[in-house]
Amino acid sequence: MPSASSASSASSASSAHSAASDFRRRVPPGLWRDGDFRRLWAGQTASQLGEHTSLVVLPLFAVLTLDAGAGQLGVLRAVGQTPALLLSLVAGAWVDRWRTRTVLVLTDAGRALALGAAALFGLLGLLGLPALYLVAFTVGALSVFFDVAYQASLVRLVERDQLVRSNSALEGSRSAAQIGGPALGGALVSLLSAQIAAACGALFFACSVLSVRRIRRAESLPASSGRPPRVWRRIHEGLRFVFGDARLRTVCLASAAFQFSLAAVTTVYLLFLPRELHLSGTAVGLTLAATGPGALLGSVLAARLPRRFGHGAVLVSAAVVADGVLLCVPALHGSSAVTVSALLAVNFVFGVGGQLVNVTVMAVRQAVTPDGMQGRAAATITFVGLGPAPLGSLLGGYLAQEWGLRTGLLVAATGMMLSPVLMAVSPLARLGRALPVASRPGGKGEG
Repeated sequence: MPSASSASSASSASSAHSAASDFRRRVPPGLWRDGDFRRLWAGQTASQLGEHTSLVVLPLFAVLTLDAGAGQLGVLRAVGQTPALLLSLVAGAWVDRWRTRTVLVLTDAGRALALGAAALFGLLGLLGLPALYLVAFTVGALSVFFDVAYQASLVRLVERDQLVRSNSALEGSRSAAQIGGPALGGALVSLLSAQIAAACGALFFACSVLSVRRIRRAESLPASSGRPPRVWRRIHEGLRFVFGDARLRTVCLASAAFQFSLAAVTTVYLLFLPRELHLSGTAVGLTLAATGPGALLGSVLAARLPRRFGHGAVLVSAAVVADGVLLCVPALHGSSAVTVSALLAVNFVFGVGGQLVNVTVMAVRQAVTPDGMQGRAAATITFVGLGPAPLGSLLGGYLAQEWGLRTGLLVAATGMMLSPVLMAVSPLARLGRALPVASRPGGKGEG
């Protein structure tokens, strides 16, 4: 399950830091001798900390400083999430025509300015809810461009045989930020103020800018002839390429099935824990936070297991384990220590398997995609994968209301098994220890 932002504690942040440090030492040393990769990694780490800190700071800013109600808080969260659906495809089309270092610097500079302005006007008492909505939308929109760009930049920065290890490093940082960022944001708001916490988030983005802009390696853009095609044509090219490759098409379908079912599971799960199992808020937060350390371990394993057992075998088996373990939750009863321990184990295993799938899929996607299509491929998969999530949340609410929490959770968790089934019957399952070669745009994917 996704880690609980507001329930994470300062001790979680400390453990995340030590885990991330241990993770960094375990990555093969050759990658860390590349100064440009270190600068990208440091910048992406700072950026992820800023992003996950702001995900807690902005809602707390609205509640504590502007006295926002539940409906207004829901609008704020929706405004921040909307850019992922509105802008993903456009971001992919634009990123493929720009130097990714430029995109990373500009987007994080923009996020730093947005949060810095919120902090300044908040301190002056001049920030209202409409302005905070604008800040949330701006940060969310720039985050879409940053996420597409850093994935595309990796292919232009490291060697092909380093893709899995470098993705493992970046995803490990993201997992650490998912644990430590919300805890840090909550602590800053509690100890200082929401305005100062927003300023600290801006500082993280500024540190990212300083690190990424020091990347020295020249980045060549894909060759183009004549007048650049229109954005919508480039989006169409990206969609045609992804759905024309059997492997990437499967990634899209499996991701959509996963996100749809996960949204349904999450909706029922968050009701099931306190109402059916009668867990306290602290216990709920503790069990959800177990996903983060699991994801860190999954990042470490993703740097090694595909080369030993094959990318296809790791993808399918990790998805089966991660999604299948959630089927255990409806069988739990009561709020005993045994129940809490079982939930901790379930969420930890889900984090390990889920991150194994994430890192391996990203490496495969980068390997089969030509440089000039990297941004659009990442954006297309993000768009298709996240699109069904709101419908999944509605389904989860319906199942919980009409079928009951336990039955609804079992049905939603069973639906998650569709994702590994789709991968198992596709060319993804046949991938070996070596990464596949890139497809030609407009060509058929390899089986």
